[in-house]
Amino acid sequence: MFLVVGLGNPGAKYAGNRHNIGFMAVDEIVLRHGFSSWRRKFQGEVSEGTLGGEKLLVLKPMTFMNDSGRSVGEAMRFHNIDPSQLIVLYDELDLAEGKVRVKLGGGAAGHNGIRSIIAHCGPHFIRVRLGIGHPGDKNLVYPHVLSDFGKADQVWLKPLIEGVADHFPLLIEGQEANFQSKVHLAVNPPPPKPPRDEKKKDDD
Repeated sequence: MFLVVGLGNPGAKYAGNRHNIGFMAVDEIVLRHGFSSWRRKFQGEVSEGTLGGEKLLVLKPMTFMNDSGRSVGEAMRFHNIDPSQLIVLYDELDLAEGKVRVKLGGGAAGHNGIRSIIAHCGPHFIRVRLGIGHPGDKNLVYPHVLSDFGKADQVWLKPLIEGVADHFPLLIEGQEANFQSKVHLAVNPPPPKPPRDEKKKDDD
């Protein structure tokens, strides 16, 4: 079984925040792949389904971002899930808007939700980092992540979320590079090929 966690803050006040892109991504995974309805458990909301022949438990911690590890740790202990089977989706300041990167293990890189999960579960889990861009000034980081995505952001945000959900089975199958490539193409589709000129008929 895989435990798939989306990070965010609970409540309507935060629903559209950049910090909540993890919630948005797992909501789309559950919707697109016909998982069960959300229910309260493990200090969060959970949904269940199957992808790539594997059972998935999807979790949105309702503990607020800084305490996400309490919810994640509880779910992992209950189901005896190995950290290598934990996949966490979250916002990444150090990636350009619309970028996605997958990696196993590492530090928190200043992300409080990841720091909390490391404290409760250790560092050896899979991270799906969803780029939200950096405001350019460290003093603007806090208001940036807690501000809503704007209309202009939908150009890349919608295809990013849909691309992650559509191609998530590749990640479950261990095809990290293929997953990243497919999501990149979803966000940056190649321009349409120009129509081929019809072969001129010889009038002679």
